[in-house]
Amino acid sequence: MYKNIFAHDEWKRSEHMAVRQCVGYYLFTHQLMEVTGEDACKFLDYVYPNNIATLAVGRDRYTTMLNENGEIIDDVVVMRLEEDKYWVSTLYGTKCDDWFYYHSEGYDVDTCEITEDWHMFAVQGPKSKEVLNSVLSNGVEDLKFFQNRTDDINGMEVIVNRGGFTGEKFGYEIYCAADDTDAVQEVIDKAVKDAGGKEITEFQVFAWTLPTEAGFYYMRDLNHTNPFEVGLEKNINWDKEFIGKAALLKVKEEGPKREMIGFEVVDENEDFYIRSKQYGGPGEPVYLNGEEVGRVSKLVYSYVKNVNNGYILAEKDRLHIGDKIKIHGYDCVITEKNWL
Repeated sequence: MYKNIFAHDEWKRSEHMAVRQCVGYYLFTHQLMEVTGEDACKFLDYVYPNNIATLAVGRDRYTTMLNENGEIIDDVVVMRLEEDKYWVSTLYGTKCDDWFYYHSEGYDVDTCEITEDWHMFAVQGPKSKEVLNSVLSNGVEDLKFFQNRTDDINGMEVIVNRGGFTGEKFGYEIYCAADDTDAVQEVIDKAVKDAGGKEITEFQVFAWTLPTEAGFYYMRDLNHTNPFEVGLEKNINWDKEFIGKAALLKVKEEGPKREMIGFEVVDENEDFYIRSKQYGGPGEPVYLNGEEVGRVSKLVYSYVKNVNNGYILAEKDRLHIGDKIKIHGYDCVITEKNWL
């Protein structure tokens, strides 16, 4: 159950807006899988529908992971650190580990979870570049989006990657050895606060409000969907074999039956609540002219637009931008799936 509490939570608002207007950082290590071996590239190119074969050393690529039915079971970022060494950043390490194990037969590849060995600091916002340039030996002046490389902070080796989960033009991730976490955080914390920013401590901010405002998904939003339903079909390389290809080709030929779209709550009742799939269950039904046309997948709050916003998984082509809908009796409207 979701209650309209974020609008009045000034602590969450201050952390959210620090990222949008200045800079914020948080320690939240996505679970990491390491994939090595002569067939590492070939293996990952089969496991994931996006094109991993063309991924250069020092670059990253976002991709979904599909089951045999073409349904999304994970979305990850694949980082190529060396010729035959990859990291996979996921929120579901155990699921990823099992999936790799069951599909690695016949490949000369080693896979293991390394989450306990590395910790990740995300530094995000307009001044994040300034912060990174002040703490890294080599800085990030020429670091491109989805590029990674090795650097150091006060002699402590780190891997710095330009990317993130906030939608900010300038955002970076710093991976450090677990034993160096406290020392690295001390340096980052000081640099961020010297720049006028702050540490982001609220999970709901860095996992929900910031990403949703930018139109990003949390993996739970994607459960039991396929790439065509959620606008991720462009991340598919059809010129190769991959798990789920046959089923997904059928969806491509017949067309998806559902689509993920954005919405806002326009009802002025501040004491409302709407159940969404992010808390478990099917999500609140969505009505257009009294007819159910979808379910609420997510509802959070946009501190930039000052409105409750989220996603609806709806019947294909039933809802259009500007349509007025009812959810649990409250007035809502269909919008673009991005609030920045």
